[in-house]
Amino acid sequence: MTGRARGRSRGRARAVQAEPAPVPGAPSSLEEAPQVPTQKVARGRGRAPTQAPPAATPQPSELKRLGEQVAEMKVSGGASAEERPYRGGDDGGLVTRPSNISETTGSFGRPISLKTNYFVLGTGSKFTGFFQYMVSYNPPIESRNLKFMLLKDHSELLGTVRAFDGMILYLPKKLPDLETKLMSTRRSDGSSVEITIKFTNEFPFSSPRTIQLLNIIFRRILKIMEMQQIGRSFFSPKRNIDLDQHRLQLWPGYNTSILRFDAGVLLNIDVSHKVMRLDTVLDILTELYSQVGESRFHNIATKKLVGETVLTRYNNKTYKIDDIAWDKNLSHSFAKRDGSKITMRQYYKEAYDKDLTNDQQPLLVSNPKKRDIRRGQTEPILLVPELCYITGLSDDIRQNFQIMKELAVHTRMGPEPRAKQLKAFMDELNRNAEASKQLTDWNLGFGNDLHSIKARNIPPETIAQKSKQFSYKAEDADWSRDMRGANLISTINLNKWMILFSSRDKGIAQDFYQTLQKVNPPMGIEVNKPEMIMLKDDRADSYITAIREQKQPDTQLVLCIVPNNRKDRYDAIKKYCCVDYAVPSQVVVSRTLSKKQMLMSVSTKIGIQLNCKLGGEVWAVDVPVKNMMVVGIDVYHDSLTKGKSIGGFVASTNQSLTRYYSRITQQQTGLEFVDGLKTCMTAALRKFNEINKVLPDRIIVYRDGVGDGQIPMVYEHEMPQIREAIAQINPGYNPKFAWVIVSKRINAKFFLEAGRNLANPPPGTIVDIDVTRSSEKYDFFLVSQSVRQGTVSPTHYNIIYDTSGLKPDHIQRLTYKLTHLYYNWQGTIRVPAPCQYAHKLAFLVGQSVHKEPDLALADRLYYL
Repeated sequence: MTGRARGRSRGRARAVQAEPAPVPGAPSSLEEAPQVPTQKVARGRGRAPTQAPPAATPQPSELKRLGEQVAEMKVSGGASAEERPYRGGDDGGLVTRPSNISETTGSFGRPISLKTNYFVLGTGSKFTGFFQYMVSYNPPIESRNLKFMLLKDHSELLGTVRAFDGMILYLPKKLPDLETKLMSTRRSDGSSVEITIKFTNEFPFSSPRTIQLLNIIFRRILKIMEMQQIGRSFFSPKRNIDLDQHRLQLWPGYNTSILRFDAGVLLNIDVSHKVMRLDTVLDILTELYSQVGESRFHNIATKKLVGETVLTRYNNKTYKIDDIAWDKNLSHSFAKRDGSKITMRQYYKEAYDKDLTNDQQPLLVSNPKKRDIRRGQTEPILLVPELCYITGLSDDIRQNFQIMKELAVHTRMGPEPRAKQLKAFMDELNRNAEASKQLTDWNLGFGNDLHSIKARNIPPETIAQKSKQFSYKAEDADWSRDMRGANLISTINLNKWMILFSSRDKGIAQDFYQTLQKVNPPMGIEVNKPEMIMLKDDRADSYITAIREQKQPDTQLVLCIVPNNRKDRYDAIKKYCCVDYAVPSQVVVSRTLSKKQMLMSVSTKIGIQLNCKLGGEVWAVDVPVKNMMVVGIDVYHDSLTKGKSIGGFVASTNQSLTRYYSRITQQQTGLEFVDGLKTCMTAALRKFNEINKVLPDRIIVYRDGVGDGQIPMVYEHEMPQIREAIAQINPGYNPKFAWVIVSKRINAKFFLEAGRNLANPPPGTIVDIDVTRSSEKYDFFLVSQSVRQGTVSPTHYNIIYDTSGLKPDHIQRLTYKLTHLYYNWQGTIRVPAPCQYAHKLAFLVGQSVHKEPDLALADRLYYL
């Protein structure tokens, strides 16, 4: 989701125990664990040293139990699709298509032809499916390495192609007997071991288990092509792009997944890049120490590093830094599996042949995730700063225009070069003898060309202002020029307001006010002279004190001109105005107003913003469905308090969906799931009824920032809160209702076939066939925005509950209309406006305010 950030721990070091590292070179489960492929990208984890055995190694009793389950091949039971709102589907995913929905595709719009970043997976003439076997050893063996080695002795019978995790074996062929017994010899002591291979099941190409195995096979192929896995993505360090002047390195790579779609089994592959810093965490600590000195070093270093993700190149694992163990260094010792003690320095020399240079460097702490704890990995992981490289971009790098511009040259690829790179990858795969042999031996193959699909394009909307209506260029989806000189739909005059500024910005403040007087009246906004308050300095306290002393009961707005974008000052102003004073506020950096040639344009945009914050409306589009409420929900993690999440809730209160009632919810979990929605929904319904004298007949909820794995929580935790609020607002009240999951973090890309070239599809492009999953989901893709550089990213919409009575065309068109109604941008945006408003609200509170804003502001867009 756009703008997400994790809260950072401010705590000091605590006592931690080291955790065991895997044996270097040991194979993972199935030579890659058979995890359910999902669209969500997760961070990978690794292990660091201690005495306990590796958590991922199953005990004999667990192996027996798991083996019995596999042999029985029981499919989990439960309620039917009609009895449950969701259920397990192909690929281990969820069936979220509402049982009452019979049609999932629309027909409105002109047909267009697209290419996609999907490749068709086909099978050879010899493909009959995958065959699953249960493998046991007598006497029992716990070492997975030894299991692999003993089984490999029988390649003549089994073949050279297999997927094996130490217990379950998959082969592309069926063995002659249902149960095969083989004899092997231990190389260590010459003893005999009997291997029993028992047939358990056959999975045809249509089987969900086949999809899991296909992803495992493809990950193996990527490794054959010398690509390294980081998280769920694969990157090619050998093709790195050096930005030496910035101490950065760019690794090109790919995100991949194989899933079953309406068009069949498809490989989705998209270009990805990983930004690596060439400085180690030790380099960063050393430089920081020289800058801030000893007294402030621990506190500043903790704030700077906690929450960052690091890569350890000796095993290509990523970890999140949760703390710094200042009381531990390379002399810290832990118990090995045999009970003997070893220091951190000795361990890394023996295990990875790493000679470490700084004995006094503190150790980084990474807490195990929930999935690690479920595997028995409960102790924190200790990492050596000298071996850790921070991944991604820091705030300082993001604010460096020159660096971002250079990165964009390589990462912001247009449709044509992106498509060429995808085709080049498939060509390389087919040229690689070993990778190609893997596919051939499994009787598989991929198409060489991007998959073609038919899509539809919805025509541009008509934009309505108070005195005129107009359309816009379809390819641009921008109407900033068209709306010049026209009255906004509803306006609030600036009668009583104040401008605060430091003495050096006196001239800028005066020019800005005079320009506002010129640009606002044509929009229908009268601007009276504000209280001009000049401050002696630009400290946060000076702004707050002046506002407190100068405020009046009828003050409409506070506008602060600040010399730079210092966060502490911005946060203080916003917190005081949102919580203590309950007045809309605007903070403008003086540099934004200093360019004379752009002052008219900037002042116009600020004037529109001020009107929204006071409760005015700017433009509208035609919404045929009447008496409808649209709700947007999004979550942001509080930057001040670790584990605290802010949920933004925004609900429309008028017929044209241009006015909103906004609330926040707070919870102490750090999860994406919003609590307190019942209170928000109840208040929104009362506000709607107060304004319209009637409750809405239809309610559409757009929930942003939810992955497929979190949908059960939406069903079980969020939706009941909304439904309960609806049921209790009025006896017998039962509006039509729909819940739509909005997903931006997807790897799907679409390219318009423009003659022999490929271009971005125009705004309003709908894709609801072929690469959707209509048997499991009621979903569609929408390209609503226009981009000037790179490849446009579609947004995925999944309707998981629907009694609204709206046809697919209606909900698709409504969604596109809502992308026109975000007043901070004179054009379409990537998500429906209520979602973006909810994000802006949650972001403001999570980043700056950290408390619930005064409810007196709830009926205005004060967070724009």
